[in-house]
Amino acid sequence: MRVARVQKESSFTGSEHGSSWSIRHRIPSDAAIGSELVNDLIEAMAQRDWPPTDLFRVQLAYEEAIVNAIRHGNGHSQEKTVDVEMTCDHERVMIRIEDQGEGFDPAEVPDPRQEELLDVPGGRGVLLIHEVMSEVRYNSLGNEVTMIKIKGDEPYAEDSED
Repeated sequence: MRVARVQKESSFTGSEHGSSWSIRHRIPSDAAIGSELVNDLIEAMAQRDWPPTDLFRVQLAYEEAIVNAIRHGNGHSQEKTVDVEMTCDHERVMIRIEDQGEGFDPAEVPDPRQEELLDVPGGRGVLLIHEVMSEVRYNSLGNEVTMIKIKGDEPYAEDSED
């Protein structure tokens, strides 16, 4: 039986009603461990009265990004790790995920809504993250994503009014 080591740092600043929360993890390339980490963030958001739709969207974006880092970035390599940093206050959430892969160019990811790609499995994670988060940016190498969610923000609402 193999036991995974997770390096964890967490901090809490402020008071019960004026607080920020943050946590940093270094995890192995294990999707099960990666998926569990978001529970602390969702709990911190709920304690700060974030609406359920935002909780769902942040969890969805996190799970897509962590799976992408482990599967595509690190290629499931047990020798590689993923760094996760999450912060939360009453108005803003930030998630940063960095893998040890070679990176990618997000501009080169084809739009899965193109007719010729509608029946192709996969390829929707990057689009989904952009649809549910307020801001998404990648480092120049493409092996680190930073996702921001502003409380109550509906990032895709503007596009759906066409």
